[in-house]
Amino acid sequence: MNKFLLFACLLLTIASQSYAQKTIQGHKWETVDITFTAKGHIEKPFQVDLSATFKAPDGSQITVPGFYNDHNAWVVRFNPNQEGTWTSVSNSSLKKLNGIKHRIEVSPAKAGIHGGIKVSDTDAQKLIYEDGSPYNLVANEVDWLFALDYGNPDLTKTKTLVDAIADNGFNQIIMNVYAYDLDWKQSENIDPKWDFGSKKEIFPFLGDNENPDYSALNVEFFKHYDRVIDLLEEKGIVAHIMIYVWNKMVNWPEANSEADNMYFDYVVKRYQAKSNVIWDISKEALRYGYDDPNYITERIDRLKKLDAYDRLVTVHDFDYCEANPEKVDIISAQFWHSDIYSKMLNLKAEYPNKPIINLENGAYEACEYDIFLDSNYSDPISGVERNYQCAFAGTYTSYYWQGMAWNVVIYDPFAEEVTVQPKFEYYKYFQAFLDKVNFQKLQPTDRYSSSGYCLANTEDGEFVYYMPKANSAIAIKGLPKAEKLEIQWFNPLTGIYTEPHEIDFKSWLILNPEFEGIDNVIIVKLINRKTL
Repeated sequence: MNKFLLFACLLLTIASQSYAQKTIQGHKWETVDITFTAKGHIEKPFQVDLSATFKAPDGSQITVPGFYNDHNAWVVRFNPNQEGTWTSVSNSSLKKLNGIKHRIEVSPAKAGIHGGIKVSDTDAQKLIYEDGSPYNLVANEVDWLFALDYGNPDLTKTKTLVDAIADNGFNQIIMNVYAYDLDWKQSENIDPKWDFGSKKEIFPFLGDNENPDYSALNVEFFKHYDRVIDLLEEKGIVAHIMIYVWNKMVNWPEANSEADNMYFDYVVKRYQAKSNVIWDISKEALRYGYDDPNYITERIDRLKKLDAYDRLVTVHDFDYCEANPEKVDIISAQFWHSDIYSKMLNLKAEYPNKPIINLENGAYEACEYDIFLDSNYSDPISGVERNYQCAFAGTYTSYYWQGMAWNVVIYDPFAEEVTVQPKFEYYKYFQAFLDKVNFQKLQPTDRYSSSGYCLANTEDGEFVYYMPKANSAIAIKGLPKAEKLEIQWFNPLTGIYTEPHEIDFKSWLILNPEFEGIDNVIIVKLINRKTL
């Protein structure tokens, strides 16, 4: 081979290697991190503008902002919603990062991956996954989840707790990006290994919460947060991310300051591509005097401008949601009322085009310590009853355990040393029940019973009744004409279903409880429907 041909082959080899380095493999609905690097000193790297425009196989485009990831590296986090070949080109205020091209080969979604959470196309009050499968939300609040294994990439404690949560039917964790500590009285005998408040080594900015340096963000904090979000994604759990919290002693920068905007924008840029993320601007957003409704509205507008994936957004403050329903995708309530069913039913009627969740329904299941003395319903049975009542009103709901929701996180809740263990299993049965009865197609109604609560799917001839333990009987009436009914009882405290049996049916049916001393659930199906 002559020298010219040898040189040409060498150039071709180098070009092929360079092209190969810019080709990335991925899967539908899973994030791909594309890294861009620049040599030399970069002034204010968090202020460098970087984005990439991605062209899908069908010709559509999406522009995704990037974020600084330390050591002169920036990342654009991409989540493809189509299989096939995507192409991208970067755009940056830094010349070294501008015009860089990639090709992304996207394979079909892996088993069990359903995409992000969205509002149903057929029922604006129900949530589904991107692939159309139902998402029956059962949430669990763990504000300090970010803190359990800070500095430990193996996430030993976090995995122990998340496994317990996932194994018991919860498919959403309500969590802070950051919280510091509580200012209310708690038990004095709390084992320090469970207490994750006042950890000075954990802070999203430089410095610490007592002596903050707002000039830059702590990238290591967010790399750890990535691992937590990734773990939740592996377990099929949605991260309901509360970007701010005002009552957890956080030394936040001044609202709308350069540091505040840097933090807020960074969180949105870094996590928007994750399929398992929904946004919450702030926990109890208007209660503590830090901001006003205009600030929350500005944050929502800012988020929606930055978020290329249009993840759902809500605000953990019913006053804000009530006054600005058009700004949120989900109405968040915090109703503790004793007549919780009626309150949630009224809320459903008031906002017919929005999913509704009661983020805190007043049930804060007790642990062995006094964590939250304002709990109105601390025993586990009253708590699960309130969750069922929210569901029978056609809304979503959330669970609190006092040994997990705040700064005290008993990350191994079923360890022998834990003397008051949570009743997670009630929610495993709850989630399985919602799946079994096809909650997506059920609507609350008082038409088919004279007492108790009823969810009806008249299209398929299926009716579900909730009989409070105060009832000595329940009357089923007014059902569409059918020769027979199939009756099945469900025990919400054990998860046991009776064998379904058929009975003749005319117009009324009186049923006494199958399970004494507890709330009963009855599943009724029409057999041999009559046509008029």
